[in-house]
Amino acid sequence: MNRHLLKVLTPMTIISRSKGFKHPGGVRYPGGIVFYPRNPEEHKDPEDYIAPKLFRVERIKPVKNNPWWLKRILAEFRIGEDNDRNRVAIVKNIPEINSKLWKIKHLVKITPITFPYGEPTKEDVQHTVLKENGQCLVTKTLAPAPEQIAALEQFDSDEKKMDSTTIKRDTRHRWNNAYTGGF
Repeated sequence: MNRHLLKVLTPMTIISRSKGFKHPGGVRYPGGIVFYPRNPEEHKDPEDYIAPKLFRVERIKPVKNNPWWLKRILAEFRIGEDNDRNRVAIVKNIPEINSKLWKIKHLVKITPITFPYGEPTKEDVQHTVLKENGQCLVTKTLAPAPEQIAALEQFDSDEKKMDSTTIKRDTRHRWNNAYTGGF
């Protein structure tokens, strides 16, 4: 009987981590981000990877019912309002912003911006389109090459060239007198 009484009175033991627990094996990146790979022995960063300069950040979840510090970060990126006009922001890929994006990663979709046709200049601002997949398409203004201009001027100034009125007159003459003579 005494054994059963001890089992009832024994308090439940709760195993919990303290607030200072540091999981071993994390890879620390600049900006205070620590990545915990599933298999630390097999994890290797790619060597030929070039980091993008910009990110396209799109809010995919509502701001409502989130803590004030997350709302403040969303407001800093100007995607915190609950209207559809301000759902996308373009941010730099720097450690300070990456640490903020890490905190709101469950609320946003982050897409790296690539430039398949080259980066835009100040003159190309009106001809630039940012797609949802992160491609920034720059439509360059078309201008003829200097060698093409020189070739056109040489062609126009050539004396052996027939002008349009001579060609029209000659073709009309051949049309009217098609089979009246020899070749």
